[in-house]
Amino acid sequence: MADASQATTPAVEGSPVPEVPETQTPPADVNGTTEQEQTEEGAEQALEDQPFVVTIVLPHTTETLDIPVSPMEQIHEIRQSIIEHPIAIEFSCFHLEFNGKKINDFIQVSDVEGLENGSQLHLVEDPYTEKEARIHLIRIRELIGASGDRTDTVHGVLAGVSVHDDIVVENPDAPEAEIKEYDFQAPADLAILLPKETGPAPKTIKSISLSPWNPPPAYWRQKGHLLYLVVQTNEGEQHHVTAHAGGFFVNRCSNAKFDPLPKPAPKDCASHSLFTLIKKLSPSFEESFKKFQEFSSQKDPLATFQVGNTFPSAPWLVPDNNSSLTAHEADPTRSQETYLLGGAENVDSLRDWNEEFQSAKELPKETIQDRVFRERLLAKLFADYTDAAARGGVLVARGEVAPLNPTEDKDAQIFVYNNIFFSFGADGVGTFTSEGGDEAARVATGKDVLGVKLVNQLDIDGLYTPGTVVIDYLGKRIVGQSIVPGIFKQPEAGENQIHYGAVDGKDIVAADERFAPSFEKLATALRVKKHAVWDKENKRHDLEASVEMKGLLGTDGRKYVLDLYRITPLDIAWMEESGPEGAEYPHRMTVLRPELVEALAKQKTREYVQAELLKRGIIKNPEEKKEGEEATEEAKTEETKTEEGEKSEEPKAEEPKAEEPKAEETEKTEEAAESTEVAEKKDDEAAKEDERIDISNFKFALNPDVFSGQVPQTEEEKAEMAQDEQDVRDACTYLRDSVIPALLNDLKESDISFPMDGRSLTRLLHRRGINMRYLGKLATLSEGTRVECFRELCVREMIARAFKHVAAKYLRYLPLPLTSACLAHLLNCFLGFGLNSSPVAEVDEELRKVFSDADYSFEKVTPESLREAMQQEILHRFRFTLEDGWFNQLHHVQMLREVSQKLGLQIQNKKYAFVAIEGEAEPVVEKPAAPAPAPVEDGNKKKKKKKAAREASPVAAAPVVTVPHTFSPDDFVNVVPIVKDSTPRSALAEEALEAGRLSIYQNQKKLGEDLLLESLSLHEQIYGLVHPEVAQMYHTLSQLYYQLGQKDAAVELSRKAAIVAERTVGVDSAETVLNYLNLSLFLHQRGDSKEALLYARHALDLWKVIYGPDHPDTITTMNNYAVMLQSIKAYHESRRWFEESLRVCNKVFGEQTVHSATLLFQLAQALALDQDAKKAVDRMRESYNIFKTLLGPEDKNTKEAEHWLTQLTHNAVSVAKATKELQARRAKGGLGFSPRNATAGAAGIGSVVPSAVGVDNRNIDELVKFVENSEKKKGGKKSKGPSNPKKRGGNA
Repeated sequence: MADASQATTPAVEGSPVPEVPETQTPPADVNGTTEQEQTEEGAEQALEDQPFVVTIVLPHTTETLDIPVSPMEQIHEIRQSIIEHPIAIEFSCFHLEFNGKKINDFIQVSDVEGLENGSQLHLVEDPYTEKEARIHLIRIRELIGASGDRTDTVHGVLAGVSVHDDIVVENPDAPEAEIKEYDFQAPADLAILLPKETGPAPKTIKSISLSPWNPPPAYWRQKGHLLYLVVQTNEGEQHHVTAHAGGFFVNRCSNAKFDPLPKPAPKDCASHSLFTLIKKLSPSFEESFKKFQEFSSQKDPLATFQVGNTFPSAPWLVPDNNSSLTAHEADPTRSQETYLLGGAENVDSLRDWNEEFQSAKELPKETIQDRVFRERLLAKLFADYTDAAARGGVLVARGEVAPLNPTEDKDAQIFVYNNIFFSFGADGVGTFTSEGGDEAARVATGKDVLGVKLVNQLDIDGLYTPGTVVIDYLGKRIVGQSIVPGIFKQPEAGENQIHYGAVDGKDIVAADERFAPSFEKLATALRVKKHAVWDKENKRHDLEASVEMKGLLGTDGRKYVLDLYRITPLDIAWMEESGPEGAEYPHRMTVLRPELVEALAKQKTREYVQAELLKRGIIKNPEEKKEGEEATEEAKTEETKTEEGEKSEEPKAEEPKAEEPKAEETEKTEEAAESTEVAEKKDDEAAKEDERIDISNFKFALNPDVFSGQVPQTEEEKAEMAQDEQDVRDACTYLRDSVIPALLNDLKESDISFPMDGRSLTRLLHRRGINMRYLGKLATLSEGTRVECFRELCVREMIARAFKHVAAKYLRYLPLPLTSACLAHLLNCFLGFGLNSSPVAEVDEELRKVFSDADYSFEKVTPESLREAMQQEILHRFRFTLEDGWFNQLHHVQMLREVSQKLGLQIQNKKYAFVAIEGEAEPVVEKPAAPAPAPVEDGNKKKKKKKAAREASPVAAAPVVTVPHTFSPDDFVNVVPIVKDSTPRSALAEEALEAGRLSIYQNQKKLGEDLLLESLSLHEQIYGLVHPEVAQMYHTLSQLYYQLGQKDAAVELSRKAAIVAERTVGVDSAETVLNYLNLSLFLHQRGDSKEALLYARHALDLWKVIYGPDHPDTITTMNNYAVMLQSIKAYHESRRWFEESLRVCNKVFGEQTVHSATLLFQLAQALALDQDAKKAVDRMRESYNIFKTLLGPEDKNTKEAEHWLTQLTHNAVSVAKATKELQARRAKGGLGFSPRNATAGAAGIGSVVPSAVGVDNRNIDELVKFVENSEKKKGGKKSKGPSNPKKRGGNA
C-alpha cells in the first residue's frame, strides 16, 4: 500500500524543492533593472570573489593568527575578527600595517595592493583617546564578566533568552531518558518557557569602576591622562589605575589622596591593555578567567551572542524576583555606563538620523560590494534608529520628556528627543474628525509605517522617506519620525509647505511637477492609478498618488514622501454593509491591504493573457480556455501549498506541518514567480505559433481617492469616477467572494497548515490580503470540524483584541506606578472570576495619596461590565456576536499569553489559580502590607515575606483582603513597548537565495550550493548573526540541504534556526515550534532518534502552551514521534502516540475518512509490534472497511489493507493458540498469568529492527515474521503492558 506505507515518513522527507520556472523572466524593478540581470551578476561575482588566508603578526608574542578574508570585505571586518579571536582578546585600540604602511580601516581588502594568500599583516598598537579608553574599559568589563546585570527600559527582563541548551541536559543515550510515558491530558507546563537556573559565574575580579577622582583635571589631561579607574582583585587588593594615551598603569592614588603618577619600582605595573594589566596585578586572574570561559562555553555561542540589528524578543513569562536569573547585583559602574558610552557631553549618542538615512540611501549600488556595504549600513542604521525611537517613545509615554507645546491638549503635544520627533497617535488637532477621530488617527499611524516600509523596500531613486516607528506602550500610541529638514519651517506668503498632495485638509491641492516622475514610479509599483482630484474651488488637479500622500521638498533639496496611510482604496463594501443594530464601525480608515491589490492584479493579468490566447486562436474554444484557467489556478494553488507548508502526496492522516516561516520566506519571492507564470506559459505557446503576447499594454491600477469626498465636475469626469468606483467594488468583491472562500477551502482540504496563535493567524490573513476586521466573518464561515480549530483561533483573537482596546482606555492616562494595580484588576475580572466572582482592585494607599488626581475608574470595573464592554468592542470592530457563556469556555493560559503579548506584559511565573477548586488547594497568603495575592507555590511564600520586610512605603494601614485573587499587582514585573518599524529587507541576499534555488532546480547542484552559501554569508553580513531574517535563512537552507542529502549540515542549520528564532521571535513562537520539529526530524533521519525525541517533545509541549490540545497539525508530529519511538524499539509507547494521533484525527476529520483509515493502518502495525494481535486485526479491519467504502475495492490502498488484514488475522490465530497452550502449561504448574501479560512484551525483542523511517518501509512478510518469531522466542519473559486503556484511540 504505497501511500499508507509512506504515511509514517516524516513530513519533510517528501517536500519538493520550491519550484522556480526554468524560463522565468522577472520583471524590471522600479529603477529599470531586471532581477535576472541582478541574479546573473550576483552569481558571477560570487564565484570570482574566492576567500583567502592572511596571517596577523601580534606584538609582544611570537604567536600569529591566520584569518580567512574575502576580497569584498573591508579592513575593519578583519579588525573585528582579530578582536573576537581568543588569543587576541586584549587588543582593541590598534591599526594594521602591510609592508610597513598603515592600512585604512574603511577600504576593501581588494584595494590593498599586493595583499594575497599568505600575506602578513602586522598589528600595531595605537595611542588611546578618551573615547577609545572608554570603549576599551566597557569591552574588558564584558569580556571578564565584571559588568553585572543591566536594567533595560525597552527590551525588558530576560530579553533574547534561549532555552535550547536546557532541552538536552542529560545523556540522550540513557535508556530511560525519553521513554517515560507521556501524559497527553496534562495541562501546559509554563516552566518550559524559562531557562533552568544555573550557579553564579566564576568571579574573575571583584570590580572595575571609575575612580572617585575621575575625570582628570585639566593639568593632568594635558599630560595625556584620560580616565582614572579603581580595580579590586579577587585577592582583596585595591589598585588605582590611570588610563593614559599610552596605555594603563597603576598610580599612587588612594581613596583619600590624589596622586596619578605611576607607582615607583618595584610596585610599578603598566600595559597597553587593561586586560594584561589585571593579569599582572592578580595572580588568580588567569585561572579564574579560564574557568569563566569554560562556564560561558557551556551554552551554544548563538544563545549568548549579542543581539545586534533587531529587537530581542521579550518573553511574556519571567522568573520571580528571587530567581538567580533575574538577581540584581551591586555594580558601581552600572550608573556610569551612560558616561562611558556617550562621553561627558553625551555627544557620542546624538545623531542626525535623517541625514544618516538619506546619505546611506544615496550610496552607490553598481557593484555587489557597493550593495553589500549599502544594505549592511542601512540595516544597522534602521536598527539603531528603531532602538532609539523606542527608548524615546517610552520616555514620552511616561511623561519624562518636556513637550514643545506644553499649553496644548495632551494628545496634541509634540516632542523632540535624541533628534527624533514624537507625537501621539491620536487626533489632537482634528485632522481625522470626519474619519473617526482618535480611532482613525491611531489606525492611520499604523498604516503609515506600513506604507513607509513598502516605499523603503521599493528603493526608488530620488524619493526619500523619514525614519518612522510606531510605539504602543500602556495604552498610548506614539509615532517617532526623523526630522525632515524644513518641516518646521513656516512657509512664506503665497507658498505651501507641502509641494504635492493635499494642504490644510483637502481645501488646497499642490501638484508640483518636480515630484511627478518619482511619484509615477511609486504609483506604478503600488498599483495606484493616476487620477483627478478637486480642491475647495473645484479646480482639477491630476495626481499620481492619493491626495492624502504628500510630497515635501526639504531644505536639503531632497524630495520626501509623507503620510502613506492611504496607498490603497477604501473597502467600500465593508463600510456600506450594515452591521448589527447600533454597531457602527469606529472609523472610516478601512482601506484594503496592498497584498490584496497585488493578488487581484495578478488575477487580472491572467484573465488578460487568457483573452489574448483565445483571440489568437491558441486556445480554440471556451472549454479549452476554461482548462487553461484551471491550470493557472492549479499552479497558483500548488504555489500556495509550497508557500504554507508541505503537502501530503495522497490523502492521508498526516497534516502538513505549520511552516509559517517558510511561508513568509517564500512570500518574498512570490511576486516574481506569480507575476511571470502566465507570461512563461504564454511564451511557450507563442513560440509554437511564432508569435508573442505583449503584456506591457496591460495595466491594472486602482484609484485610492474614490469614496472619499471627491466631486467630479464634468460628465466625462463623472463617468471616469464611476468606472474607478466600480473597479474598487470589484476588488472588494474579489476579497469576499474569492480570497476568503479560497483560504477556508485550503484549510478544509489541508493544503495549508493551520495557524497556532494570534500572531501566526495575523500573518496568514495579511499574506492573503485579508484585513483583521474580517475575523468575525471568517469565524462565521468556518463551519464543520475540519476548520473548528481556525474558528476557535479567530474567536480567541477577537476576544484578546477586545480586551486590549478596553484595557488601553483605562491605562492611557494612568501614572506608571498605578498600572500594575489596573492590569491585575482587569485580568481578575477577565480570567480570574472563577476564583473570585467579585474581585476588588488592590491599590497601594500611599500611591493613592501621591496620585490623588489620577483616574481610578478601573476600580469600578466588574466581570460583568468588562464582558459587556468587550462584547461591544467585538460587535463594533468585527461585527460578530459571541455565544452566551463564552467567558466560561476560555483557555486561560493561552488567553493570558495572547493578552500579554498584545500589551507587552511580562508576568511573574507561578501557579495561577483560575477556578475556585484550584484556589482551595492551597492556603491564602496574607500580609499586612497589601491584599492577599493568588495562591502561590511554596517557593514564592518566602519571597512575599522578604518583600514585605523591605517595602519602604508606609502602607500598613491597607485593609487585609481575605478573599483570594488570581492576579495581584506584584505579578506584573514589567511592560515592554510593542514596536512597528519600517525596516526593509535585503534585496541582495534574497537574490542570491533565489539564484541558488534556481540552480538546484536546474540540477546545477554545485553552483546552487555555492550560491546558497553566498546568500547565507550575505544574510549574516547584512543582518548580523542573530536576526529573524537570518533564522529564516537557516530554516530554508536546512530544508534545501536535507533534500540534497547533506543531513549533518541540515541538522546544524536547523539547530541555529531554532536558537535564533527563540531569541528574536520568541521562545514560544510558531516559528520556534516549526524549527524544533524540523530539527527533530533531521536528527531522526541522521540516526540520532533519542535526541530527536527530546526536541519533538519540547515542540509539542510548546504547542500546548501556544494553542492548547488537539491542534490539527499535531497529527503529523505525533505520527513522526511514534515512528521515532519505533526506531528505538519503544513499541508500547509508540502505540500510545499512534492512538492519540488517531483520536485527534477523528476529532478533526471524522472517523469515516481516508485520513483516519491511513492512521488505523499505521496503528494496526504498531499494535502488531506491541504484540496485541487481536486489536491489530480489529484496527486493520476498520482501515480496510473505510478504504473499501471511500475508494472502492480496486484501489491499491484497499487491496494492501486487505492483504495486511489476511496476514494479521492468520498471525492472531497463531498467537491465540500459542497463548492458550502456554496458559494450559502454566495452569498445570500452578501459575496464573493473564493472557494480556502473556502476549504483551515485544519491547527489546525482535529479529527485524525497524528502519529509521518507520515500520512501513518493510514488506508484509518481514513484519509478520517478526511478530511470529517474537511470540515463539518470548517464553516466560514479561514486559509492562498498556497502563491506561482509556488513553487509546479508536473503538478498542
